Amino acid sequence: MVQPLFLLLLFVFVAAAHAQQEKLQTEDVVVRTNAGGEFTFTTEMAMTPEQQSMGMMFRTEMGEFEGMLFVFPVTRRASFWMRNTLVPLDMIFVRPNGRIANIITAEPETDTSRRSKGRVKAVFEIPGGRAAELGIKAGDLLIHPAFGG
Repeated sequence: MVQPLFLLLLFVFVAAAHAQQEKLQTEDVVVRTNAGGEFTFTTEMAMTPEQQSMGMMFRTEMGEFEGMLFVFPVTRRASFWMRNTLVPLDMIFVRPNGRIANIITAEPETDTSRRSKGRVKAVFEIPGGRAAELGIKAGDLLIHPAFGG
């Protein structure tokens, strides 16, 4: 009896998580590299603590120019993991001025903590390996109102 109840609760949780993800507001985030590249990502905005705790969990795909931006109310050291995240991601840690502090490519479904180098205002997640493909590096600039531009 416990197992069917557990499966039902798991199904409800996954369905609720999926429904929540569809409601996130989208905005463009532009990444301007120091090498002269400029890339626009259609980005879901994870603004509330609930949206941020859900993040990209249970997603099975992400477009090559899609992302998710986690903006924090205060600048802080950030730490993310990939529990229940099914796709590899680049975690781009962003300072308050929009400059990239560091980038970590994270494998899916792990509890390994990925941390910012210093205090950051946001984390920008894009498909795993995409930053390297586009030549996005620490020191490059994200353009979005969250960073004053």
